[in-house]
Amino acid sequence: MSGGGPAAAYPAPHPTLTEYYKSAEDRDGFVRTLFDQAAGSYDRINTAFSLGSGAWYRRRALLQAGLRPGQRMLDVAIGTGLVAREGMRILGRPGAVTGLDLSEGMLAEARRSLAIPLIRGRAEALPVADASFDFLSMGYALRHVPDLGAAFAEYRRVLRPGGRLLLLEIGRPEGSLAYRAARFYLGRVVPVLSRWFGGGARAGLMMQYYWDTIDACVPPATILEALTAAGFTEASCDTQLGLFRAYRAERPA
Repeated sequence: MSGGGPAAAYPAPHPTLTEYYKSAEDRDGFVRTLFDQAAGSYDRINTAFSLGSGAWYRRRALLQAGLRPGQRMLDVAIGTGLVAREGMRILGRPGAVTGLDLSEGMLAEARRSLAIPLIRGRAEALPVADASFDFLSMGYALRHVPDLGAAFAEYRRVLRPGGRLLLLEIGRPEGSLAYRAARFYLGRVVPVLSRWFGGGARAGLMMQYYWDTIDACVPPATILEALTAAGFTEASCDTQLGLFRAYRAERPA
């Protein structure tokens, strides 16, 4: 597997959040442990966190980004398989989708319901061959990678010429009223609901961390610039309800 050239110098998606971990070097361990421990309750929590979006939104986003039968798809940060499951429905065969995650706990949950190849690995060092997929997706996990430039360079490397990229994210609303509403619901209500109906204190901590990474995340323009710098074309961002963002791009043919 070749590296495909040096990655552009772009920042982490958000600054070091010292209330959760001491330094940037500690972030991977914190995130991995957090998701390992809360994996069993993630799907229940997602119902509250998704604000009514769900399978229909993920499936529509995949189709709009260009996923079609006959292709091979890599789902990075597969989690419990919510995006991969919709990819399988579009592609029509389980072997067409491969899932990857840093958290062994999340991979264990994905194995319960998905009969697809699953790999443990990092977004910025994908353990797959060059030009081996037609489509790459990442659902609500871009905020957890340590380096945008390194991750996007890897995404370009593993996509075939003409391959498509879809990054689903939740972003900080721009208007002050919408921001206050999101901060109240996602930053206060959802963590409490996660503790009550999810998996206790660790689930609540995970969803509090989710909001804090959303609140501190770089703006869409920075993500689009990083995609372009990594060699992608047609980079765009579609926003729904002021919160849900779908970043799309293409590896040049």
